[in-house]
Amino acid sequence: GTIRTLESPQGAWVQIGGKKYLNLCSNNYLGLCNDPRVVAKVKEYTGKFGVGPGAVRTIAGTMTPHIELEEKLAAFKGTEAAIVVSSGFAANLTVIPTLAGGADDVIFSDSLNHASIIDACRLSRARVVRYEHSDMQDLAKKLGENRDVKGRRLLITDGVFSMDGDIAKLPEIVELCEAHGVIVAVDDAHGEGVLGRGGRGIADHFGLHGRVDVEIGTMSKAFGVMGGMAAGSAILVDYLRQKARPNLFSSALTIPDVAANIASVEILQESEDLVKKLWANGNLLKKELASLGFDTGASETPITPVIIGEAADAKAFSAKLFERGVFATAIVFPTVPRGTARIRAMVSAAHSEDDLRFGVGQFAAVGREMGIIS
Repeated sequence: GTIRTLESPQGAWVQIGGKKYLNLCSNNYLGLCNDPRVVAKVKEYTGKFGVGPGAVRTIAGTMTPHIELEEKLAAFKGTEAAIVVSSGFAANLTVIPTLAGGADDVIFSDSLNHASIIDACRLSRARVVRYEHSDMQDLAKKLGENRDVKGRRLLITDGVFSMDGDIAKLPEIVELCEAHGVIVAVDDAHGEGVLGRGGRGIADHFGLHGRVDVEIGTMSKAFGVMGGMAAGSAILVDYLRQKARPNLFSSALTIPDVAANIASVEILQESEDLVKKLWANGNLLKKELASLGFDTGASETPITPVIIGEAADAKAFSAKLFERGVFATAIVFPTVPRGTARIRAMVSAAHSEDDLRFGVGQFAAVGREMGIIS
């Protein structure tokens, strides 16, 4: 498909090809990508520390800002410690092969887990047991069948599933895993800054502090920057520091990224306003699209899939929206199952109610023109 190039900062509206478009496909949940407080922190810290760390963390690349960010993230997540790596993708590669890397180990993985989880599972030498999406009976059965495994057993699930916007059944997962002595890891990429008090994530959302062994996350979505993290007990995080290959063999996160992330955590710690605005916007968009007759799937979060069906129809829908000033991309197989091609509408706290009503109006016009709604 066509990859559009933005000629402006990431925001509620973006400039593409000299024109302004309503942006409904970024992961900029809280509008922090271009927040003046975030930009100011980058200027301040690059003035003091420069830009490049110049080494991996374990040799000469650990600088004061890295430690400051890790301490702030642990406090935010309510864990003893946190480790920061270069991306959310790298965070899954940090945790999964390190905790379950032997031929005797077993990983239980939800069938709709993100590509980075799938790749991390492949990189580990463990046997991977897939369970049907959020199907607790199937998970219980598979945990039972693998009761006598010699090595370690690890369960990994997305917290919020990125294409459908549904939330993992984490309380049930934790109970099953506790009963079977299985390590629980959750990839909270779309949960940080979205779920829980002031965006503290899925463990906070369900009140499961201390019962989720490791929370994996990204700072490229709600935080508006770049970077990955893993949060958990001090012993576990220290083990990851010593053993995880992305920490040992990839350069430390750059100072502008670290500084921007520090500012984002501080903003989230100070106030829940942006998170509340995000949810209000998500609820408004879902309600309006559903009342027009669109299928918005099983979403329980601000992610709003508008399920069209055939890939060609979804692509045509996206192209027609673009002609009308709305930037919302089509997502098709293999990213989603065949026959469930969709426009995934992503709202931000940066959108105003008028912005969203304009977007809904264009969805309605295209939907009627294509005979998808009456």
